[in-house]
Amino acid sequence: MTDVKNLSQIIANKGQNPLVISAINKQSPADAELDRQLRELQFKQELRKSWILFIVRDVVIFSAIIFFIFAVSGYSLFMNIYR
Repeated sequence: MTDVKNLSQIIANKGQNPLVISAINKQSPADAELDRQLRELQFKQELRKSWILFIVRDVVIFSAIIFFIFAVSGYSLFMNIYR
């Protein structure tokens, strides 16, 4: 197998001015604050979405199922009494 060189090393050392990649996050304080506010807003939206889903799925559907069961039971009881 031929010698395989790391592509990132080849790109970084290309030419007279080597490419320097910094791992440090150079975000300004204003950008950091906006990023934090954006994450907060996304969290609140997800929380609101999960509450809406909880209400629809667990409260409305459960109540409708209970009402349906009572309606069918009542109809069945009514038909058995007056037969």
